[in-house]
Amino acid sequence: MQTPENQELNDDELFEHHRVIASKGQEPLRVDKFLMNFIEYATRNKIQQSAKSGHIWVNGTIVKQNYKVKPNDEVKVLFEHPPHEFLLVPEDIPIDVVYEDDVLLVVNKPAGMVVHPGHGNYTGTLINALLHHVKDLPTNSNERPGLVHRIDKDTSGLLVVAKTEAAMTHLAKQFFDKTSEREYVALVWGNVKDEEGTIEGNIARNPKNRLQMHVFPDGDEGKEAVTHYSVIERLGYVTLVSCKLETGRTHQIRVHMKYIGHTLFNDERYGGDKILKGTTFTKYKQFVDNAFKILPRQALHAKTLGFVHPVTGETMRFDSEIPQDMVECIEKWRHYSHHSS
Repeated sequence: MQTPENQELNDDELFEHHRVIASKGQEPLRVDKFLMNFIEYATRNKIQQSAKSGHIWVNGTIVKQNYKVKPNDEVKVLFEHPPHEFLLVPEDIPIDVVYEDDVLLVVNKPAGMVVHPGHGNYTGTLINALLHHVKDLPTNSNERPGLVHRIDKDTSGLLVVAKTEAAMTHLAKQFFDKTSEREYVALVWGNVKDEEGTIEGNIARNPKNRLQMHVFPDGDEGKEAVTHYSVIERLGYVTLVSCKLETGRTHQIRVHMKYIGHTLFNDERYGGDKILKGTTFTKYKQFVDNAFKILPRQALHAKTLGFVHPVTGETMRFDSEIPQDMVECIEKWRHYSHHSS
């Protein structure tokens, strides 16, 4: 089944299809010729096309097809779609189900749990857990059972999962039509200037770092993305904000907040794991390091989720508690802000 909302799920992370470590005695050899020796049924043209599209990595960096492989090089081929041989296995993993009926369920995902299997995370995901909890979940266009939307591994919070094809179609249309409600709470670096605002800017993969997304304000690349934010509390060098999504792009809040100069606190991928605001005092550095230890992930929680029930037509709205690691980190900043003002 292909729906507009499911098409967003194509723009996810990269999946590892092949990985080869060059031997200690490897003679310098073009990477396209090198891979021909290891990938069954591959043509050199296909490998070259993959290189042109930025899918061949050596030692963590994208390379062109004429890169010369050296001894001990780690060569990977990564794509946006999962390997065809990939199998989803049900696993008996506890999940926090906040609501469930015959056609859908709402779960509160903990930080650290990957939503669906992918590069480097093939077990222990929410999908593995759901397949054990619910038999015969419908699949979306990317063969991902039950998923209508998703949240990042280190983001906590609410997700709705469809248990029938009809529910998936109905819910996906709501997300695409922007009638669903999705509110996140985030702790960001800096004192956000305006009490509220709207961030608009197309989002696509960063051409210089394929593990990051990037804002293209001219709209020449990527997909439309709109985030509405409002200040909840000002805590000196950081601000607690509410972010409401109009669209649901990969890393949307993380990228949009960085774009306006307010990177999420401890967001390693986007540079928020460094001191971006504050003093040069050693005590302050120690304070921030301790705050990082309390919250060892980006400070982002999917707090509220609202949609119309696919069968009853009832407006459903769910709210979740901010998890303890975020609460403790916010309290630490509140205390620091109060005593340093």
